[in-house]
Amino acid sequence: MRSSIPAGLAVLLLGGLFLVLDCILACSTGAGQAQAACALHSRGGAITRVVQIELDNVHLRRDIPNVPSDLEQMPHLRAFLSRDGIIASNHQTSPLAQTATDALTILTGLYGDRMGVPFGDSSAAFRSDGGVGFADAFAYWTASGGDGKPLMLADTGKTVPAPWAPFTVSGCDVGAFAITGLTLQGNADIAATLGASEALAATSDPLKTRADLFGIAIHCARGSSLCSNAHARPDLLPDEPGGYAGFSALFGNRNVQPAISPGGSVKDLGGDVIGDDAGHAGFPGASETTATQSLGYAAAMLEAGVPVVYVGIGNAHRPDGMRRRAFGPGEPDHVARLADDDAAFKAFIDRLAARGITTRNTLFIVVPTGNDRFVGGPPSPPACDGRAVPCSYGPVGAIDAAIDRLLATERRNVTRFDVQAGSAAPFYIDGNPRPTDPLTRTLGQDIGKLSALNPVTGKSDRLTSMLADRAQMQLMHMVTASPARTPHVIMFGDPDYLIRTSASRTDCAAPPTCVAINPDVTWLRGDISQLLGGSWFGMAGPGIARRGEAADILSHHADLRPTLLALVGLTDRYMHDGVVLVDALEPGALPAELAAAPETYATLARATKTLNEPLGQLARNSLALASEAIKGGDAGYERYLDTIGAIAARRDALAREIYAQIDGAAWGRRPLNPAYARALIGRAEALVNEVETIAGSSLTPADRRWKAANDAR
Repeated sequence: MRSSIPAGLAVLLLGGLFLVLDCILACSTGAGQAQAACALHSRGGAITRVVQIELDNVHLRRDIPNVPSDLEQMPHLRAFLSRDGIIASNHQTSPLAQTATDALTILTGLYGDRMGVPFGDSSAAFRSDGGVGFADAFAYWTASGGDGKPLMLADTGKTVPAPWAPFTVSGCDVGAFAITGLTLQGNADIAATLGASEALAATSDPLKTRADLFGIAIHCARGSSLCSNAHARPDLLPDEPGGYAGFSALFGNRNVQPAISPGGSVKDLGGDVIGDDAGHAGFPGASETTATQSLGYAAAMLEAGVPVVYVGIGNAHRPDGMRRRAFGPGEPDHVARLADDDAAFKAFIDRLAARGITTRNTLFIVVPTGNDRFVGGPPSPPACDGRAVPCSYGPVGAIDAAIDRLLATERRNVTRFDVQAGSAAPFYIDGNPRPTDPLTRTLGQDIGKLSALNPVTGKSDRLTSMLADRAQMQLMHMVTASPARTPHVIMFGDPDYLIRTSASRTDCAAPPTCVAINPDVTWLRGDISQLLGGSWFGMAGPGIARRGEAADILSHHADLRPTLLALVGLTDRYMHDGVVLVDALEPGALPAELAAAPETYATLARATKTLNEPLGQLARNSLALASEAIKGGDAGYERYLDTIGAIAARRDALAREIYAQIDGAAWGRRPLNPAYARALIGRAEALVNEVETIAGSSLTPADRRWKAANDAR
């Protein structure tokens, strides 16, 4: 489904909802007019600040049975969240989960189809000549994609409204450190935001440019003293609903540091200047940044009066400079890095508390992006725990599979295509043929029949678990407003394999081997099994229920944005795909209409997840149906297209009805109708069950086993 709520219906439903916000915008656009103080509207007024922290690939569950998990090795962070709030452990990431898609879903509350980046850390698009171009998905909010449309492409065809706008319009400055979308990421961002002369100067010293201008920003409220200087530039959001004139921003350490630390360079929590390995003060790089650096910069922003701060922390599995493979669980460097990061969290919490910034007045949200699966092989010694007995790993990693060469060898299929490498790989066929074109059909059939000799076990592995075509991608929220971004088929592969194309394009008779251990790759992302309830989030602060670690809250990255805004009494200028996580909140913190019927809302929200989440029960059932149809004959595929088209239309219509209810209760001041809610829930359950019956009748025994294993998660 391209859009949970069509633009026209959204306008009708929300036309009255934004009158107050429109007044704020209209009444405060005069040049030089002073901006009121930050006005968050939490119930009771307890929340005065927001700190949202994104961790890269930090696991709550153990990757190796004897080795404590990442979060277990961060006891101060874990205790802080569980003591003053909640750690929810039944949390889903995005399909084909990688850092960029996860981060953007967290920021917007939207699935990939409605925010433009449904596939991983790059954005692929068909060019006019039929070839495929890849663009980096790590870019500033107003960047363009490879198809010339906004990278952050809403279902309206315009740029998704910026996540900082509701805060700045309400008088709150918003700071960001190592957060994609909110900060400049590359030279193209510099040219578009700061001008051609800045972009030209940036090419002379790339490392210094990164330290000076990338990865750090403050988006200022109108009239903010932080942006009342020569370092500020216009904060341009030309597609923002209602307009966004008169706002300014500071981009990069070169412009932010004088505003928040006029006495000198910003320092980390240990007192060292924050900078890169080359000695440049400023941004060290998104992947390289450690907790002491990220949290040190965040603390400086908060102490300078920035009330809303988004901060990212680099991957603790990643060695400095990636000079060798990523650390495995329990290896000494990994254990040491987690200990350092945990010490940084303690120092951060203590430093803020000394300045009166605590969970009594500040909302803290902590969530990991990505949910990598360790494929580095068995540890040595087998009983190592990473602490008393360090772990080590031999030359075992992911299994590289040159998919184009395997197709040429096993199926004599030499169709030219590109893939986005991973354990779940989207295929883009050169020339962009139609889904029913023989070229597309044959490639899908052949992918489903591939096998490989496992170099570790010596056994033959079935490479493909499930397949999704464009019709199925629509149900999984992967088809954006730009058709050029949609691949032909997604291969959900064996989770131990890294699916990629080769440079040689020959069959497997010639060297190098088509299937081989890649000792440099020890973590993989994207397969379905790791996504289903395999991640977590934490919240602490006013309005958060003190429940400790809880597994009974079904949640998704898309739920964090609406939950945040419901707590602080603000709203976005669109309907979210996520829901307010009422089970994680105190009743007194809920909007009045939710507080009046929290159980009804929660039950309706759970039905929405089953019906409409990218990997909800309906999507998983239809994925099984799609897989069999793609591998089967043309007549069966045509019948499948008719069936799944009807399913999608019914699902979309029912989702619109449900979203009208839950969004109206959360922000439209419309009480829930319990009888209507029960009817909607019944219809959702009936449709899910119907699709399960249809899919179950078409599955092979192997696919039934796969589906049963994933449904049980």
